[in-house]
Amino acid sequence: MLKRPKIICPFEVLIWRWGMLLAVFLVVAGCELIGPDFQKPDSETEPGWLDRKDGRISQRGSDHRNWWKTFTDPVLDQLIQTAYRQNLSLRESGLRILEARAQLGVAVGDFYPQKQDLSGFTDYIKLPSGALSELLPNKAGGLPPFWWSRMGISASWELDIWGKFRRAIEAADAQMLATIAAYDAAIVTLTADVATTYIRIRTLEKKLDIARSNVQAQLNNLRIADAKFRGGSSSRRDVEQARTVLGGTQASIPALDSQLRQAKNALSVLLGQPPGDLDKPLGLGQRYAQIPAPPVQVAVGIPLDLLRRRPDIREAEYQAQMQSAQIGIAKAQLYPALSLSGSFSFVSSTANGMSLGDMFQWGNQFYRFGPAVQWNIFNYGQITNQVRSNDALFQSKLVNYQNVVLNAQREVEDGLIAFLKAQDSAEYLAQSTAAAKRSLELATLQYKEGIADFTTVLTAEQSLLSQQDNFASVLGDIATGLVSVYRGLGGGWQIREGQAFVPEPIKAAMAKRTDWGDLLSSTPVPEGPAKGTVRMPDW
Repeated sequence: MLKRPKIICPFEVLIWRWGMLLAVFLVVAGCELIGPDFQKPDSETEPGWLDRKDGRISQRGSDHRNWWKTFTDPVLDQLIQTAYRQNLSLRESGLRILEARAQLGVAVGDFYPQKQDLSGFTDYIKLPSGALSELLPNKAGGLPPFWWSRMGISASWELDIWGKFRRAIEAADAQMLATIAAYDAAIVTLTADVATTYIRIRTLEKKLDIARSNVQAQLNNLRIADAKFRGGSSSRRDVEQARTVLGGTQASIPALDSQLRQAKNALSVLLGQPPGDLDKPLGLGQRYAQIPAPPVQVAVGIPLDLLRRRPDIREAEYQAQMQSAQIGIAKAQLYPALSLSGSFSFVSSTANGMSLGDMFQWGNQFYRFGPAVQWNIFNYGQITNQVRSNDALFQSKLVNYQNVVLNAQREVEDGLIAFLKAQDSAEYLAQSTAAAKRSLELATLQYKEGIADFTTVLTAEQSLLSQQDNFASVLGDIATGLVSVYRGLGGGWQIREGQAFVPEPIKAAMAKRTDWGDLLSSTPVPEGPAKGTVRMPDW
């Protein structure tokens, strides 16, 4: 007796087939990836700084997250906070992070079925009778025009057997981390630029104060020379020499005013605002403030600390990893690509007495499913040379990483020697300035009493102005040198921890213009780059 065959429901067939697809997915996700696995490049660092034996240098570790507070200047603290909130270049860097995050979503989506669509159509068809008689001899009279409709879904999935798409995820992930590191590097540059510009402003203000004080002193000596000339106790030459020195000092003031205005304009741009009046942010109406005084000793850690602190070194590392993944993407093109494709739809027609309304009857289903292989075997060496090109570029990224590490050490060393030697110069200039002031006082007194000629007074005036100006400059150099040290150490970027990369008004404008999902509200900051990680896509 024959057994009745088991009737299999089409839904069971679909479930079985999609189960097979899931199994294939899991197998592919666990496959070994083509191409090199990235390893952090080696770099050469010294065990200590050149001036580590100097008592003003401490190799005690520090992250320097708020290094500007070592100047104990509340105005500088406020300027840096304002620049962090408002600087436009920094905002642009933050938007690049959102761009990279979206590109990572594109790369993740490519790992899944690359084509999936819902389509439908309705055609009104008339077949020519001549052609129909050859195709359908029983319909020699021809078919009347009819409607033909179809609606269904289709999908095509290139399986990631060789890791091409997972390497693309790795590359996009490293690129996103590189943009975050670039953002941090922009903060390091911004905070250092604000501090350097602020120090320059205070130095120029001090020089203006010195120049104006000397003008008053020289005017007084001119009155003395003129009085003695009118009294007949000196020659007119003394008067003209006094006017010559006074004119030279007065001429320096407009040049200093010009430099001060330009420095304030530069600070305005760093603060993200048009050039304007900065009297209030620079000191609440104070005409002059002191040049920021740095501490005598600075903690710099050891050169090896730079590798984990400086954002530009991290950026160079992530750029190298991104390029390493590109080698795997290119190599995967050398191997055959296996794809699965299929479609399921309902069809209907008005031919032979049928109706379009019969479309969704189960008997009118149409489906197909099957694998496909594509292998670009005749590429004339193009793919191989593309792999070579990516490998050469990867090697250049490794060299660039090593170069960035070397330059980071050089920047710290340059800042340290400038800081230390400016302190040494300041000690001598403090002494020479005090001596020049006493010399002018004595020369003026002796001239009044007729013991010394006016040339001695003029020489003392010029010497005092020069020493005071140089002393103000070197005080600014000490502070600027310390800023250069902190810039080289890569401190300050931690100010963004717990903060959004893009301010709320810009996020609100972007959300109104485009559907960003939750990317605007929660931009992740991964601990480190992924390696071929498969993630769920951002729908």
